Amino acid sequence: MYQNPAAGRWSCQSTDDPAVADFHRKLPDYNVTPLVPLPSLAKELGLGHVLVKDESHRFGLPAFKILGASWAVYRAVAAKVDLPPTTPLDDLSAAANAHGVELVSCTEGNWGRAVARMAKYLSIQATVFVSQNMYKTTLNLIAGEGAMVSVVQGDYDASIQAARDESAKSGALLVMDTSWPGYEEIPKWVVDGYSTMLLEADHQVHEMTGKDATCAIASVGVGSLAHAVVQHYKTQDRNATVVAVEPETAACLKTSLEAGKIVPIETGNTIMSGMNCGTVSVTAWPFLRDGVDASLTVSDIEAHRDTQYLQENGVPCGPCGAAPLSALRKLCEEGELGLGPDSVVVLFSTEASRPYPEP
Repeated sequence: MYQNPAAGRWSCQSTDDPAVADFHRKLPDYNVTPLVPLPSLAKELGLGHVLVKDESHRFGLPAFKILGASWAVYRAVAAKVDLPPTTPLDDLSAAANAHGVELVSCTEGNWGRAVARMAKYLSIQATVFVSQNMYKTTLNLIAGEGAMVSVVQGDYDASIQAARDESAKSGALLVMDTSWPGYEEIPKWVVDGYSTMLLEADHQVHEMTGKDATCAIASVGVGSLAHAVVQHYKTQDRNATVVAVEPETAACLKTSLEAGKIVPIETGNTIMSGMNCGTVSVTAWPFLRDGVDASLTVSDIEAHRDTQYLQENGVPCGPCGAAPLSALRKLCEEGELGLGPDSVVVLFSTEASRPYPEP
């Protein structure tokens, strides 16, 4: 575990924009996802409340990613065809087709399917690059949204390079949830898109407990979700503890925090495949470096155990969605971060139940 005691005193400016939630409400299949209380677990761990934001069915897709993908694609396509970010979706679709706009991206799973879904809404083509380690079922789901899927002989970072090369060659619009120097605007829109989920959670937490969240735990791949969580909970109006969790085989954030700079790593196989990323997003890094109170890793065995636990308690999640619970157990076992009877802990369960090899 890496801890940053200074994060408790750090804050940033809130960027919550009501226009984002208003946009999401106008999309097909809009829904508010549930916040599931786990009172027995809270009692077992000696906490006030443990609440799980269940993103297993967002816009009919099995993950939260569509929130960031839809807003970022909408903003990026609107900018590409020189229309304002208030343009109705049908009008944007017509303009995008008139200009021959196509999308290109890469994914460890849910991001690519979300981009493909947004391309379908706009009736434009999307190409999604995936790593050679992707499960066949996940690949087929992305293709089922109408995207062209191309397998790269390499890991997630190799698929990023393939998407960048394709964009440079074909002129397709590159839409990514990770960033690097010179590619920062679209990933920022991705982070803004996740504010809908966080504002929903605020309302639900207060409705259930009469309090605000005191601790939020989020999974990390490239860091966009964790960036959004830090940006939301570390403001002058809110000051919750923020915890980031990664697979033991893909601890790019924890490695970078310990080094004090972004350090790309080689990743191994994990059932937490959506988090199997080797490099932290450049736009996320300053927020994670300064605003994350603790960063820790969990094993496939721990994630599998807690996937089963959550499924038995009404949260139909996959291993990436269960990882925050595994992190919470470790924090409580080790007595870290001062969690106790007054704590209101929100766990972000990012994906629905899916097939994976049992560790």
